This record gives sequence, structure tokens and C-alpha cells, in this order.
Amino acid sequence: MKLDQLENWQRTKKCEEVSTQDVGTEQIVMGWVNTRRDHGGVIFCDLRDYSGIVQIVFGQQHEEKAFLKADSVRTEYVLAVRGIVAKRDPETINPKMKTGAIEIHVLELRLLNNCKMLPFQIGDEHQDISEKNRLKYRILDLRRASMQKNLMMRSKAAQVIRDFFYRNQFFEIETPVLTKSTPEGARDFLVPSRVNSGRFFALPQSPQLFKQMLMVSGYDRYFQIVKCFRDEDLRGNRQPEFTQIDIELSFTNQDQILDLIEAMMANLFKETIGFEIPLPIPRMTYQEAMDGYGSDAPDLRFGLKLIDLSSTVANCKFKVFGDAIKNGGVVKAIRVPGGNSFSRKDLDDLTDFVRIYRAKGMAYVKIREEGWQSPITKFFSEEEIRQINEVTGATVGDLILFGADTEKIVNDSLGNLRKEVAQRTGLIKEDEFNFVWVTEFPLFEFDEEEKRFSSSHHPFTMPNESDLDQWENEDPARIKSEAYDLVLNGVELGGGSIRIHRKDLQERIFKLLSIKDEEAQAKFGFFLDALEQGAPPHGGLALGFDRIMMFLSNAKSIRDVIAFPKTQQASCLLTEAPSEVDTTQLKELGLAIRKPKLS
Repeated sequence: MKLDQLENWQRTKKCEEVSTQDVGTEQIVMGWVNTRRDHGGVIFCDLRDYSGIVQIVFGQQHEEKAFLKADSVRTEYVLAVRGIVAKRDPETINPKMKTGAIEIHVLELRLLNNCKMLPFQIGDEHQDISEKNRLKYRILDLRRASMQKNLMMRSKAAQVIRDFFYRNQFFEIETPVLTKSTPEGARDFLVPSRVNSGRFFALPQSPQLFKQMLMVSGYDRYFQIVKCFRDEDLRGNRQPEFTQIDIELSFTNQDQILDLIEAMMANLFKETIGFEIPLPIPRMTYQEAMDGYGSDAPDLRFGLKLIDLSSTVANCKFKVFGDAIKNGGVVKAIRVPGGNSFSRKDLDDLTDFVRIYRAKGMAYVKIREEGWQSPITKFFSEEEIRQINEVTGATVGDLILFGADTEKIVNDSLGNLRKEVAQRTGLIKEDEFNFVWVTEFPLFEFDEEEKRFSSSHHPFTMPNESDLDQWENEDPARIKSEAYDLVLNGVELGGGSIRIHRKDLQERIFKLLSIKDEEAQAKFGFFLDALEQGAPPHGGLALGFDRIMMFLSNAKSIRDVIAFPKTQQASCLLTEAPSEVDTTQLKELGLAIRKPKLS
């Protein structure tokens, strides 16, 4: 089949731009054949470009040559057509299409390219395509209307964000992609240096140190929509390379940063999907989040809060509860309104569910007219039952689910259980956006394996200095930080902190993290020097752009809002990366591959 050249043709309208106002005019449209229908003397095609679809009609009565040529056209062929816009007959109007009231009667057809048999149909949005095929044939997947809508939304969102920060006097400054390996909580991707044999660059986990140094350099307000890299085992909605909205400000405080980000998010959601975020966004402390929701990223779209019963059941005869409290643990519960309808199988399934989070089991009570129905009823006095009902607010028809163990295990298991129960009972409002700020995070977490403290966020986070002075030598775990996270529907969108801007304070934190002076100088010497060169007070935040786009696009997976994502195994099925490289390249880098020994 002979293909045509575009030559001097210029598109006059995108497919979905053609309207009833163009009736009687000659237009040139170009795109892919979405569907084709041959009705004998007339051939109908839906022509598609990124804007949408318009119906084109080949008929002998319009132009015989174009009609005969259209006989060879098939789906996904690339066409350019010149024709006259006409109104459709009333009975053929398609109200589901923006262009459903018109069609184009083709006078001339140029066949720009054909298309071989495809692994799946582009125009059928309802077909079940495996994710493996979607990623392997990503260029075709990206041609589908739903994916184009997602990526066009991403482009618009980036523009809205940039416009907001430009209006607020921020400078967009790029930071290095090849940089020094510094510990930030995950493994670095390393890049060998050919020029400096035996040495390595690292791909940045974030621009953290560079944006802080920009504050030392006097740029006052920085932002960047930036690529970041982490070599970690992938789970859920994570990618080895991801995009974040990165900001840093000088001479600021936490309230100013939170107010700024609230305004940015409100502007973004309004300009992209027309949603008005109620401002101000509510705030809760880390301790309030853990106590009430078992998570530092609480989902506030439903109730089912965790209720501490430790003092209420401290003297009960139920050994599981008593032992947990004696060993320094806690007993918490969730009241499930109307939960009496849960079957024994439902409860067994929930017991198996909490074991995923290291809970040894789950006790439960159904509240009946005649009293408690539960295997544990016999261990409680009437007064203890009354007190538990009163503290939990349980009434007839409700279900109480209990957890007893260390505080961490109880919070983790019941925190996830409340989300599982809400999902099963339809309590989650899928069309709701519920934001919350979580503040006053602990500065440190204790690593049980390494028997030392690590940073909850990163080692450059400003501590609450009064807490530091009080607990530095006694109990560092009690030191709070000036850190904050933005959470949406139980998903952490990102977070930040006020930064340490004094070298003496930074050295105290390194000491608590068991980072010796020599190690600190080797890894952060350039940054410590910067802190002595007139560093102003500053703070900032980073938001996960990909996660935000999932909400704006109503996507179920982060891979649906990234053009060319990686699989859960951190590979690209389209390009087959990572791949082996030529031995010559390895020799230039002074590297050799050591193959594992066969056992």
C-alpha cells in the first residue's frame, strides 16, 4: 500500500474542536482511526487525536476517489483528511460525544501510516488489559484516552504549581543529579566515575543539602519540580525514581510554611479539578494521631478511632490484657457501630488480618440486648463491662475489637484494622478529600537492631530546643522536632521541617545519632562549613507530585500518572532496562562483574 506525504497540508482544527459553528466550512483534521464501520456505499470512521474524537464520512456522493481509498483504512491507521463539516441527521446525533452533532464529509484522504495487529485495542477503555502488557507496550497504553487524560492533567498541574510559586516570588533553581553519597534513609543509586577511577557519584534521594545551601547563598525562596532516586525494595505506590515539589524559604517559621502550602494546594485543586479545599487545613500532633488512629498518616474520612482502655482493664482477670499492661504495653479498642452483623468468619478473617502486623490475635465483643456476647465475657465483672461500654460508647448492636501488646504493635495492627473495617463496611467516602497536618514528630527513632537512634525525618531537622536541653542526656526519644507532614485521605503527600542553621546545634544532633566527628566531616564537611558562613534560619517541605496526581486523576496506581514507570521489580518492560552493558564500558570504568558462585 502506497503511503502519502503530508506535504503542505496544515491542520486547521483538532478533532474535538470541530463544532456546529464550523458547519459548511472546509477543515483539515489529522489523527488515528479509533473505529471503522463500513455500511456499503458509506464508510464511517471515528478519527481520534489527544483532544478527542470526530466522525468522518467517506461516501461516493462526497468524493469517489477518497471513498475508494478509504476501503483500505483500518483501526489505528494515521490519517489526514480534508472535508466539509455537516450537521448530522437528528436521529444519528450522539449526545455522548462533544462532536456528536456534526461530521466531516471527506473530500480528500491522505494515508500517512498504517498499523500492524496490536496486542490490545486502543479505543476500548473497558477491556481488561494486564499491567504487564500495559507496561510492555507502553506507547500504545499511553495512546489510550484515559492515560492521555492523566498525563495532560499532570502537565496542567505542573503549570499551576509553577505559576503559584512565581507569583509568590520563588526562584526555580536546578540542583545536581550527579552528587555525593550522603545517608538520607535509603540506599543511593551509585554512578561510577570514569575520569575519577574508583570513585562514585550518587543520584540524589532529594535536593535536601543543596536547597539548604541555596538559603545560605541568599536566594530566600527556592522551588523545583525535581526527580529523586531511591534504591529500595518497592511496595505499594513507590517508584525508584519519583518526582517531588521541593521548596525552601529563609527567615521563616512553621506557620508561614504551612499557610503557604495550604494556599498552593487550594489553588492547585481548584484550577485542575474545581475542588475547593476548606482552609485552614486542621492540624494534629503526632501523638494525637498515634493515640487516636494508630498512624502518623491518619485517614479522617471515617470514625473508628482507637480508644485506650489500659487503665480501665488493668486489674481484669483476662490474662492477655493484664500481661500486656504489666510488660509496659497497652490495651486499645475500636467500636464498630452496627458491627453485630459480622459473622464468625468475618471475625476470623480480621484476626488473620491483624497478624500481618505482628499482633498475636484479636479479642472481640458483640453488644446484645442481654449483654456481652464473646469468649472473653467470663473474665470481666459487671462493673468492668459497664466501664468499657461507657469509655468506648458502645451500645446494643455494636462490636468492640480489642488489641493488646506493645504500643507499636497495637497502634500498627488496630490502625490498619480500622481502615480494613471501614473498607468492608462502606464507611470510606471515595469522593471526599480530607486533609490534615501532622506536627510535633519525635526527632529520633530507636533502631532496635543497631541499638542506636536514627532521625525520624533527616539529621538536619530542627529540634525543639527546650526538649533537647531537657532530654539530650536522659531520654532522646522524648525530644520533639519542628517537623510536619501533609496527609490526604490517609496518604502522606509529603513533609518538611524547620532546619538546623547553626553548626553547634548540628554537631549535637550528630553526636546523638552516633555520628563521629570524622564521619560527619567526611560525609557532610561541605555542609557544616556552609553553616558557619552566615546561614540564615530556614525551613522547607517536599511533596510527592506523583501521589498528588493520583488524587487529581482518580488513579488507582502511581504507574497510571507516570509516563514510563518501573515495575515492582524496578525494571522497565518497554526498554528492558536495566540491561547488561558491553565489557569495554566496564573496563573504562575500572569495573568487573562478579558472578555468584553456584552452590
